[in-house]
Amino acid sequence: MNNEILLFNPRATDYKARIPNSILQVAASIEGKYPWVFVDGNLEADPTQKIKDYLLTGAFKFFAATVMPGPQLRQAISITKMIRREFPEVVTVWGGYFPSNHAETTLASGYVDFVVNGPGDKAFPDLIDAILENKPMDDIHNLVFLRAGQLIRTPKVNLYPYDELPDLPYEQLGRFYPLPRYLGKSFMGKRTIAYHSSFGCPFKCSFCAVVPIYQGKWNGKSAENIYKDIKYLKETYGGDAIEFHDNNFFVSEKRTVAFAQLIKNEGISWWGEARIDTVDKYSDESLALMRDSGCKMIFFGAESGSDQLLEFMDKGGKQSGAQILHFAKRLKQFGIIPEYSFVLGWPAANEPASLKQVESEINFIRQVKEINPDTEIIIYIYSPVPTEGSEMFKKVKEQGFAFPQKLEDWLAPAWEQFDLRKNPLTPWLTPRIVRKIKDFETVLNAYYPTVTDTKLSNFQRKTIRNVASWRYRNQLYQRPYELKLLQRFWLKYRQPEKEGF
Repeated sequence: MNNEILLFNPRATDYKARIPNSILQVAASIEGKYPWVFVDGNLEADPTQKIKDYLLTGAFKFFAATVMPGPQLRQAISITKMIRREFPEVVTVWGGYFPSNHAETTLASGYVDFVVNGPGDKAFPDLIDAILENKPMDDIHNLVFLRAGQLIRTPKVNLYPYDELPDLPYEQLGRFYPLPRYLGKSFMGKRTIAYHSSFGCPFKCSFCAVVPIYQGKWNGKSAENIYKDIKYLKETYGGDAIEFHDNNFFVSEKRTVAFAQLIKNEGISWWGEARIDTVDKYSDESLALMRDSGCKMIFFGAESGSDQLLEFMDKGGKQSGAQILHFAKRLKQFGIIPEYSFVLGWPAANEPASLKQVESEINFIRQVKEINPDTEIIIYIYSPVPTEGSEMFKKVKEQGFAFPQKLEDWLAPAWEQFDLRKNPLTPWLTPRIVRKIKDFETVLNAYYPTVTDTKLSNFQRKTIRNVASWRYRNQLYQRPYELKLLQRFWLKYRQPEKEGF
């Protein structure tokens, strides 16, 4: 057997694939040292067969997959089980959010040998070296594995300086899939680039899956190197828009301003994720420059209009309901669309308390829309994450919530919806309350159709808004069947919270 490495990106959605930055980051760490091939589940009708064909050559000793919760997990489990059954000599390695947050469950499955817990730029090649040279693995950072049935977690390492890491091998990716296939149409442009410019987030919100992995650390690539990559993707493949998929792109105003100055004359639209209390500190000059450089929309985790809840979720102690409203109004004058996500259904003592909390959030969302109707609203239902030590997760467990103990149990439809934050599976939320949340979401999305849906015509937008107007104005959200039918069968209404752009 040779020592080639098979890298796999499981299928995420039914929509056009994006540049697989995470798996390319792994490929960059071994480029020139170990031969590798790549299979993208988003671009294969049958990735299982393609992977099997590769492994039948006998050239591969390693299979590595990056795994997010939800649809990716379903395909990753199926294929990794097949590999263990038919190619037991192949070493399997998982990385990504799901195995990092559920390493014990992943390894107990018996078909995943190692979990890379967080960034794998050093851990993955070091692991390959150790296996091939029969060396100990205890000194390899960011690794989780079983030894004689005992779970071993090696120490976490500080984030690597991003500018010191190797460039992503875009040209090598072209050996397997033409890169233009990854540049899809969005409301921002015809060839939208997916790009990561930083690792982690410097905050420790108790509901966020990023926290256990990065532990409040952040490291970003310089504005000059971001611009170099974007310029290359524009000139070589025609990229005309950017989605920055960083957990928090806007941590540094200085870096943001420097990038905006560089990209200003390139005719590229862009989008990223941020915190309200961070960007609200930006000067008016910075915000104006961002707008002029092509920044069309920013995603913000507003989470809640309740100051008490914001404090409970460890939202940095700086964001408030008043600031959320103020900032929506402030961005309006710059023509940058704020995309606010709200999480409804936080832990509550009983159904009446939960219902009161949900109704309060609904009223707050309406206030946001009154102040800035262009604000995009994304609604999630609270889904716990294993942030050990946080008061929120402690309360969740006290009320009887528990994650599946077997990896296959995550394949149940209810848990897949849980990962998409659409089905809570939490003891304090009754079906009545969940219906109330979803009914309001349906009416809200009909009265204010998302601007990110490029397939909606102006006639369709006006029609569904008119149909929904009596419900929205009179706050009659219950059983909006006529709107659901329109959204499903006539409009083919898309959900940005699930599908991105």
